[in-house]
Amino acid sequence: MSAQALTKEERAALRARKKADKIRDKHANDLPRSMQASPAVKVITVVVMLIALFYFLFPIYWAIIASTKTPAQLTGSNGLWFAVGLQDLPAAIADNYSKLLGWTRGQFWRWVLNSLIYSGVSALIGTLISVMAGYATAKFKFRGRGVAIGIIMACMLMPAALLTIPQYSIFHALHLTNTMLAVIIPCCVSPFGFFLGRVYAQTSVPNELIEAARIDGASEARIFFTIVLRILAPAMVTIFLFLFVATWNNFLLPLMMISSDTLKPVTLGLYGMVSLATFTDRGALMMGALFGVLPVIILFLALQRYWQAGLAAGSVKG
Repeated sequence: MSAQALTKEERAALRARKKADKIRDKHANDLPRSMQASPAVKVITVVVMLIALFYFLFPIYWAIIASTKTPAQLTGSNGLWFAVGLQDLPAAIADNYSKLLGWTRGQFWRWVLNSLIYSGVSALIGTLISVMAGYATAKFKFRGRGVAIGIIMACMLMPAALLTIPQYSIFHALHLTNTMLAVIIPCCVSPFGFFLGRVYAQTSVPNELIEAARIDGASEARIFFTIVLRILAPAMVTIFLFLFVATWNNFLLPLMMISSDTLKPVTLGLYGMVSLATFTDRGALMMGALFGVLPVIILFLALQRYWQAGLAAGSVKG
């Protein structure tokens, strides 16, 4: 029946029905009235979230402002705004950038690349190891499983500084000090990553799915690489980000293992720059710190939707 054939009452009823359907769809997932937050709670929640947003974004804002200033301007100008006009801002940025490259002897971007290699390789290998170990201890029963889990969990209580001398002794005996492997290998092992992988495997991988694949003749390796890894993909992103940031921020291990300027990560390189007796250019330092954290920010933004899904993956069974 065409719209022209409808009577006035039928057209009004049709519009009312569409409006009711739209309202119903809008509130389909609403909580019952007894469970809904009061207006005061909503206001307090918004205020708290805004305070948290300001708390986390303000250091980045201040670093951007400080990275454009000279040492004299850092102490003699408004700390919350640029010391020069917007038309002179590109020249101030270029001046501090040239000073940064000068203080680092042109090695700054090499340090950033080293940090990307250390963090990326360690996170990739560590994520795979964590998920494999977590899946094995969650879905297989074997002798000594409880002891192995207990030992790994106990490693989470061990401070990293306690391992510095043993690690250095081992890698020195293997002639691996002052190499990239001296940083990558220790960072691939993460008790916390194993814990996350085990929790996610327990709660997100159905036993019925594994049994069905075994009945169909799939090997354990095929089940893991073609089925389990796909189910745990959001969880793996969470583990990857955790290991990436932990390796990127790791300072003690590179300080102990690396002595060559060409192999330093950005954290150790900037520390060496600040340690120079003649260093006074804090504006260039802030620019280096800002550039040094940009890859982590970009990675988090790029993987945000997978990361958010991974946070909830281990909290719902089935």
